[in-house]
Amino acid sequence: MDRRDFLKIVGISTATGAATLYGCKPKTEAGAASGELGPVPTDKMTYRSYPSLGNDKVSILGYGCMRWPTIPNPEGKGDIIDQDAVNELVDYAIAHGVNYFDTSPVYVQGWSEKSTGIALKRHPRESYYIATKLSNFSNPTYENSLAMYRRSFEDLQVDYIDYYLLHSVGNGRTLKQRYIDNGMIDFLMEERKAGRIRKLGFSFHGSLEGFNEMLSYHEQYHWDFIQIQLNYVDWDGSNAKALYEALEQYQIPGIIMEPLLGGRLSKLPDHIVGRLKQRSPESSVASWAFRFAGTPRMILTVLSGMTYMEHLQDNIRTYSPLVPLTEEEKEFLYETGRLIKQYPTIPCNDCKYCMPCPYGIDIPAILLHYNKCVNEGNVPEDQQDENYREARRAFLVGYDRSVPKLRQANHCIGCNQCSKHCPQRINIPRQLHRIDDFVEKLKQNVL
Repeated sequence: MDRRDFLKIVGISTATGAATLYGCKPKTEAGAASGELGPVPTDKMTYRSYPSLGNDKVSILGYGCMRWPTIPNPEGKGDIIDQDAVNELVDYAIAHGVNYFDTSPVYVQGWSEKSTGIALKRHPRESYYIATKLSNFSNPTYENSLAMYRRSFEDLQVDYIDYYLLHSVGNGRTLKQRYIDNGMIDFLMEERKAGRIRKLGFSFHGSLEGFNEMLSYHEQYHWDFIQIQLNYVDWDGSNAKALYEALEQYQIPGIIMEPLLGGRLSKLPDHIVGRLKQRSPESSVASWAFRFAGTPRMILTVLSGMTYMEHLQDNIRTYSPLVPLTEEEKEFLYETGRLIKQYPTIPCNDCKYCMPCPYGIDIPAILLHYNKCVNEGNVPEDQQDENYREARRAFLVGYDRSVPKLRQANHCIGCNQCSKHCPQRINIPRQLHRIDDFVEKLKQNVL
């Protein structure tokens, strides 16, 4: 398939996350420019291996393929994956030691696997590990699940998958409904025996009780690995620490998702950025989060959805090689996490599982714009504040630039079809209505 044919078929009906482009004020995310720090290392990547995974030697930095770069569709219908940019990113990642690529049939509106497969097919199969998922959320019959499984092989252009996941399992009930009752778990275990699946695991979104329930199936199904959310904000006062400790107890290697909380830990309030920079002026804000996620010994790889080359370069630096956090540095980050929690941001990770909205609302762009303005102090609360007028204008202008009028929060009717897909359990209609009320008050200048 050439690029022209690919552009004709890879249509995406949702926006590209414009909220990351238009906020209340411009801000550099990745840290110092590549040239200022010298060449990006090509031979210093940290790798992890475990006896239970055989001879696999996996880069501590894993490429999350959920946020591939996009460009406007020449036909004017939404956006399409920029395959040239994806190829460039994949080539650069492999040349600098990254060998784990994580995708799913539902990422980038269903086109991530095909794009990832095109990019990776240009490299020797033994030079990388592919992870993908059985994302049978909407129709988990055996026939539909089997078709999804087989389509992954076709789109990725492979005859075996290294790491295969049951996607977003929250408890034994979910496991039963989507994988046991339809016979798929038995089929996947046979596929593992046959070598078409090398390692079988699951990605988890749920409570500690649900996680323990999933671990109770370990003897029966032998989970080779488990993917969990872990970062320094979630560690203190949420389930992250307990989930990791369970992995240690069972000696199951862990894959880390959301080390940056969907990018929020690279877009921090200015005074928290200053706190991190004072401690290590040359380190990027994001590097602290990646060092935290990579330090625990049972972590196999840390996923990052690197849309831009500067993010990929920054993360390669952090892990080439990884310098594990000291106990004192961990305490410093725990305190930083407690400071971050004081800001009333919405825990949106920009995963886009809530999309597409049947009424055309760009849910992630709305929530991300609000979060960005909270972090930058441009959520005006009192007309008597000295900076009220400037902050009011910044919020409204940024909102209109980030989210087209017909896709803004005022079009939400509260059908709640989105919330059931949100791994962060956000009551999305409630947040959209709250933001819409806030926007209307700003427009009327009555706040």
